[in-house]
Amino acid sequence: MSVARRPYVLLVLLLLLVIGCSSGAVQTADPAAPRGADGPGASAVQSRTAEPLRRPSEIPGLGPQTRAQIPATARQAVVVTGEGPDSNRSTVVLHSFDDPALGWRPGAGPWPAHNGMRGWTDHHLADDLRSPVGVFGLTDAGGRLPDPGALLPYDEEHRFSVTGEGFLGEPLEGSFDYVVAINYNRTPGTSPLDRTRPLGEERGGGIWIHVDHGGPTQGCVSLTEDRMRELLLTLDPAKHPVIVMGDAASLAR
Repeated sequence: MSVARRPYVLLVLLLLLVIGCSSGAVQTADPAAPRGADGPGASAVQSRTAEPLRRPSEIPGLGPQTRAQIPATARQAVVVTGEGPDSNRSTVVLHSFDDPALGWRPGAGPWPAHNGMRGWTDHHLADDLRSPVGVFGLTDAGGRLPDPGALLPYDEEHRFSVTGEGFLGEPLEGSFDYVVAINYNRTPGTSPLDRTRPLGEERGGGIWIHVDHGGPTQGCVSLTEDRMRELLLTLDPAKHPVIVMGDAASLAR
């Protein structure tokens, strides 16, 4: 009898051994813990939320229509923002585009400035006493005084002399000591004194950035002499500088 029951006893002992090994196994993960995609324990490392990508900065105050006029090659922009469509006072800020990841960044300014006596216009005409609204290249400079170290081609010429009085009775002498030609109705690559008018004489011309004489201009933008010198030392033809000019409402279009 005892021999016949031995296989059954061995089977029972084997089964108990297996159950005992399973119940005594070392638990390596908390069963209550959430399971990550990589199995138990993966969620112990907190997943970090990716930081949102920072969009490159645009020049403040410019709307899509104005931004579209800025050439893709431009890396410097002199932004002239008028106080109103009929105002002769404005503010100038120089912006640079040195890193595509950062976009446009203000570099110098704001500087107070004057513009045309009667403000701004989208269709400048000769003697309308308004400054043209738009985006124009800055390629040429000059003045009565010696070159202060301008990066743009500089034409030192005594014909930049001016006399007389401005609209407020202020003396105009010295206004053209330093000038930067604004490429409105002119041929780029020539002296600011060049009188070629591709759009015709009736559309005016000779629109410059020049030294401020303390009052409104006939259509130019004027800055103090120290700011003009700073501008001449900063504007770099390799960066294809432009001027973006107009009253605030026009620039926001």
